[in-house]
Amino acid sequence: MVELRGKTVLLTGASTGLGPYIARRLHRAGAKFVLSARSEEALNALAGELGHSRIIVADLSRPGEPERLAQEAGPVDVLVSNAGIPATGRLTTFKIEQIDRAIAVNLRAGIVLAAKLLPGMLERKSGHMVFMSSIAGKLPSGGESMYNATKFGIRGFGLALREELWGTGVGVSVISPTFVSEAGMWAVTGLKPHPIAGEVSPAQVADAVWSAITRNRREVDVVPIQLRTVLKLQALTPGVFATTARWMGATRSNEDLDERQRDKR
Repeated sequence: MVELRGKTVLLTGASTGLGPYIARRLHRAGAKFVLSARSEEALNALAGELGHSRIIVADLSRPGEPERLAQEAGPVDVLVSNAGIPATGRLTTFKIEQIDRAIAVNLRAGIVLAAKLLPGMLERKSGHMVFMSSIAGKLPSGGESMYNATKFGIRGFGLALREELWGTGVGVSVISPTFVSEAGMWAVTGLKPHPIAGEVSPAQVADAVWSAITRNRREVDVVPIQLRTVLKLQALTPGVFATTARWMGATRSNEDLDERQRDKR
């Protein structure tokens, strides 16, 4: 079991949503932090609560910002790539700049940070990277084509990178939660998911991040038990799953999750 006490964690998307929950959970395990997000005020408040923290304000949608963040962060023991935006709605409602933003934040930023931080971890022969995907990285749903694309992408990247780094001392984990209550992109919509999809708490996701790092877990699905059966069904018979999802009304309308929600996080 990996000891987190005294280790430095770079956490993106730290100021809102799941970020503070993850930070507090890893703080209880003794971690120190480089906290990053867009809001300096919120970062300062969290850093003051945690102690042993530096903050770096960065907008990961902007060209060059992930590279700058990696450089200013310096050597870190753990990367938790948590920053993300919803990117929900039918593709025809997206402007090209919104497509670019979704890819930049949800996919490119994590890849660039990994590429920049990895040489130091390999030299030290230790380190861990966590990429925040989603059940949307496993289950495609109409009305979420862009979000699905970015989450499928970061999940595939993380799982492949883990194989690439096997035996180097650097671990990689992917976290795939279902709908998260109380905080984050789903919570701000005020909607309720289908009972089969269910909801999980931010604390459950934060515990999954801690477990992934300390036990070097490949992938952690943070889902209620009934959804585990659905995931197995989808893997075996994706066509049947898609038909069932349509029947259940899993494809949401633009009015449910529209472009106004895209930059809430």
